[in-house]
Amino acid sequence: MEKNIAVSQRETYAPAQFTEFLWWLSTAEKEILVDSVVDRNRYKIIGMTVLATWAFATFTWAYFFSTIVDSVLLPVALGTFMGFIILTIDRALIKGITKFNKRKPAPLLFRGLLALTIGTFMAQPAVLYMFDKEIQLQISLDNEKKKMLKQLELVALYKTPKEVLVKEKAALKTELDSKYDAVNKARENFIAETDGSGGSGKVGIKDIAIAKRNEYQKLDGAYQALLKQTQPKLDSADAAIKEIEHKIKTEEINFTAYLNNGFLTRVEALGNLLKNNAALQFRYYLIVFILMLIELMPVIAKTMLPSGSYDQKVMLREEMEIEIANSNIRKEQELKELYNQMAFEHDKEAITAFFSLTKQDRTEKMKSFSKKWKEENHQTFDGLWEKMKKEILTKQEN
Repeated sequence: MEKNIAVSQRETYAPAQFTEFLWWLSTAEKEILVDSVVDRNRYKIIGMTVLATWAFATFTWAYFFSTIVDSVLLPVALGTFMGFIILTIDRALIKGITKFNKRKPAPLLFRGLLALTIGTFMAQPAVLYMFDKEIQLQISLDNEKKKMLKQLELVALYKTPKEVLVKEKAALKTELDSKYDAVNKARENFIAETDGSGGSGKVGIKDIAIAKRNEYQKLDGAYQALLKQTQPKLDSADAAIKEIEHKIKTEEINFTAYLNNGFLTRVEALGNLLKNNAALQFRYYLIVFILMLIELMPVIAKTMLPSGSYDQKVMLREEMEIEIANSNIRKEQELKELYNQMAFEHDKEAITAFFSLTKQDRTEKMKSFSKKWKEENHQTFDGLWEKMKKEILTKQEN
C-alpha cells in the first residue's frame, strides 16, 4: 500500500549542479526559487545569458591583451580576471532589476548605458579578430605611408641646414672653378705662344712667351693657394652633409623599429579600412551591434521576461527578515534596560546596607580622632577637620 504523505511534502525538487550554477549567475536565491516552479526556467535562461556574456568578455579581453603582451599565459590570466569583473558587473546590474522597478526609466537607463559602454569596448577586440587578415594588410599599407611621411618630415627638418651647406659648398667650388678657368686660359695662351699657334706666331721662348709663362705661373700659384685654403672647407661641408644624411637614415631606421601591429595600430587600420569600403562599413556596424547585444543580453533578458512569484516571495521574505530583525533589536533593548534597572535596584540596596553597617564604626572613628585632638594641644581644629574629611567623609562619584 502507498504511504500517506503530507501535502507539504509531496513535491520535492532537487536542482542539478549546473542548474544551481545558472541560478547563481542570475543572482537568484536557491532556497526561495526552488518553490517557484514557473520562475525556475526563467532564471535558468537569465543565467545562460550571463554565462554567454562572461565567456565572450573573457575571450575578447584575452585577445585584447594578446595584442599588447608577448606572453601566452599572461593574456589568458588577464582575460580571465577582466571577464570575472564583467561577470560581477552584470550580476550587480541584473540583481537590481525586479518587477517593482523594471519599468522605471531612470534605473533602467543607467543600467542600459553602463552595459552599452562595456559592450562597445568589448565589441572592438572581437571585430579586430574577425577582420584580422584585412587589418594586417591595411597595417602594412599604413606603415609604408608612415615611413614616407616620416621621411618627408626628416627632409623638411634638415632642409635649411643642408641647403646652407650646399650653397656654401657651391660658392667655394664656383670660386675655385673661376680661378682654375683663369689658370687654364693662361696655360693655353702660354702654350700657343711657344708653339707658334697663337699670339705673335713666333716659335720658341721669346719675351712675350716668357711674360705669358710668368702670368700663368702666378695665376697657378694663386689657384694652388686658394685650393689649399678652400679644400678643408669643402671637406667640412661634405662631412656635414653626409652627417645629416646619416642622421636621416638612422632616424628612419629607428622609426621603422617602432612600427607595430598593436591594438591601437589595428584600430587605426580598421578605421582607414572602413573609410574606403562601403560594404565593409555596413557589415562592421552590424557586427558591432550584434556584439553589443551580447553584453546587453542579461539586462534585456531580466527586463523582458515576465515576473512570477519569485520576486513577490523575495520581497515578502525581505520584509519578514526586516521585521524579525527589528523585533530582535527591540527585545534585546528591553533585556538590556531590564538588566540595567535590576542592577540599579540591587546596587542601591547594597550601598544603603553599606552605609548602615559602617555608621557606628564611622562614629567611633570620629570619637577617636576627637579624643586624640583633645590630648594633643598643638593641633588646631582646622587640622582635625581636614583629617576627618580625608579619613571619614566619602567622595562623590564622577
